[in-house]
Amino acid sequence: MTKLIPYITQNTNLPQNSISNTIALLNQDCTVPFISRYRKEKTGNLDEVQIGEIVKFKTQFEVLEKRKIAIIKAVEEQELLSPELKLKFQNCQDLTSLEDLYLPFKKSKKTKAETARKNGLEPLAKIIMSQRSDEIEFIASKYLNAAVENEEDALEGARHIIAEWINERTDIRNQLRKQLERFALLTTKVVKTKKDEENAQKFRDYFDWSEALNRCPSHRFLAIQRAEKEGYIKIKIEIDEERALDTIERRLIKSDNTCTDQIEIAAKDAYKRLLFPSLTNELLKNAKEKADDEAIKVFSKNLKQLLLGAPLGEKRILALDPGFRTGCKVVCLDAQGDLKHNETIYPHAPQNDSKGAMKKISSLVDAYKIEAIAIGNGTASRETERLIKRIAFKNPPEVFVVSEAGASIYSASKIARDEFPNYDVTVRGSVSIGRRLADPLAELVKIDAKSIGVGQYQHDVDQNKLQTSLDTVVESCVNSVGVNINTASVPLLSYVSGIGIKIAENIVAYRNENGAFPDRTTIKKVARLGGKAFEQGAAFLRIKNGDNPLDNSAVHPESYQLVEKMAKDKNLAVSELIGNKEVLNSIDLNSYCTETIGLPTLKDIIKELEKPGLDTREKAKVFTFDQNIKSITDLREGQLLPGIVNNITNFGCFVDIGIKESGLIHVSNLSDSFVKDVNAHVSLQQQIIVKVLSIDIARKRIQLKLHK
Repeated sequence: MTKLIPYITQNTNLPQNSISNTIALLNQDCTVPFISRYRKEKTGNLDEVQIGEIVKFKTQFEVLEKRKIAIIKAVEEQELLSPELKLKFQNCQDLTSLEDLYLPFKKSKKTKAETARKNGLEPLAKIIMSQRSDEIEFIASKYLNAAVENEEDALEGARHIIAEWINERTDIRNQLRKQLERFALLTTKVVKTKKDEENAQKFRDYFDWSEALNRCPSHRFLAIQRAEKEGYIKIKIEIDEERALDTIERRLIKSDNTCTDQIEIAAKDAYKRLLFPSLTNELLKNAKEKADDEAIKVFSKNLKQLLLGAPLGEKRILALDPGFRTGCKVVCLDAQGDLKHNETIYPHAPQNDSKGAMKKISSLVDAYKIEAIAIGNGTASRETERLIKRIAFKNPPEVFVVSEAGASIYSASKIARDEFPNYDVTVRGSVSIGRRLADPLAELVKIDAKSIGVGQYQHDVDQNKLQTSLDTVVESCVNSVGVNINTASVPLLSYVSGIGIKIAENIVAYRNENGAFPDRTTIKKVARLGGKAFEQGAAFLRIKNGDNPLDNSAVHPESYQLVEKMAKDKNLAVSELIGNKEVLNSIDLNSYCTETIGLPTLKDIIKELEKPGLDTREKAKVFTFDQNIKSITDLREGQLLPGIVNNITNFGCFVDIGIKESGLIHVSNLSDSFVKDVNAHVSLQQQIIVKVLSIDIARKRIQLKLHK
């Protein structure tokens, strides 16, 4: 802890006391959502993002410390660890400087320098480096032996040792790093034997490319790396070699004699054979990590917006998974999302039974008192939407087009098989479409986030980092909205603070055996749900129409007595206090402060009591595409069209305009002024109007502009 707090403070600029208390809570197995919401007095009112930063740098510090221990042990085993060297290792603040310091002690494979040492040439190398003799060839003749036949062999061996010393010089490595960071060019060359392949065409912009690496945006770097990985191009880093060599020589050469010539040759060898390959690999690795972080950040932002998308709420829904030859799968769901009916209709080619399909949909809407229709946005979506709008319903339901992204992944998953063991994948997929209209969050948590299709090069980035980030986003979203414990699925419950998959399964098992939970206290009866899990999760688990009105709020059970005291002081029952804004605003919060509960928590309690259990998400809105646009060939430059943002990247956003191909609004076409952050101008699933700028039918590319 002594070094940890200053390390995190240095990297985050957060107050030391807040960091210290947050780490103490994390070490007690408290979750980030719980700490940020219910321990504000401890953390100094830090939000989830700030606590997430503390978690990140705590992990980084632990990795660094673990590596220090391993390195110190390795050098100690070589009997080369002095107290001064140990202190240097211990004082390293990052992995790069630590690895540089360790470089001379690494037990590597047989090197040219090692061979030269065994041949007795290290003293000669030291003489050359002293730069005191002008007769170095004569001196070299004294080092001949069975393995060293002549003076040139002796000098070459000495140069190999000097090259290794140069490579191990921290100051030289750091200077070259700075040059590479500032001036390195990323260049590509097409692999001629593969450039005409069909799959290669998507990378043709990068066949012969050159750009300053420090200006290459993350999406372009990842695209170039993917092109290299698939064998279409070769990547190379270029830098001014003369400047680099001058940097090395200025730190080595102090005289002008025959030793100088040997050092210059050794410097060139060190640069080309050791330094440049090593440092460019490091540079590309760092660039990849930076690009990964950017791409993961974009994915995480998109996922958050998608999960917190507008729910329709508890409505009776008819959901359609459209198709041509195989027909449209139809399911009817009740207000709780339970499957009540399923069948297949064939309104499109080749059967073309549109009349029979319309009649069937109309009768199902009447029979199940359907309030909304959800149509998947895949194949035959537009045709199915037009068919539905031709039906003369007695009580017309609202019609929504819903993203199918990931529905096929869900329908074939174990979760879907467990939910619907007696139905095939087509029925499960349709149910998923209907449920995600009712509540996107509750349904999308069942699908691997990487399959939802809102990422940027998600298959090219560090998969462990990506998974960790996406899990954090899902956990944050689930806990910010809260979960109805009496209707939630196992996947949804598993993301609740302190719960996890096993306890989630036990909650559902208890619910199936004993019926709905009447209050939060009963939650403690669930197997393996102990005091810690209850403390962390209870306030995020909601009970509608339960015995205690506070159970349908974000007020933590540990604060119930406080609320009861507030109500008693106002001569009201708790149920009468809830929603009574006038009374709530008249409460003197200072008089309720205790050693553990301060104004931040009290303000949260009052805010929650004003609107208990309120879903902060907007309500789903009906959207209609331009009915005259059926394919890319119907588009014309200058047209204004309605669209829905279906993906956001660093270089712009993609928009669904109701046809197979999504159009791109490049970042430069989002505004007439400079755009720093795409998310400041559009959000995922936002309904917008766009102007068609250009259409490339051959490459299936549509360029759009945001119409204000």
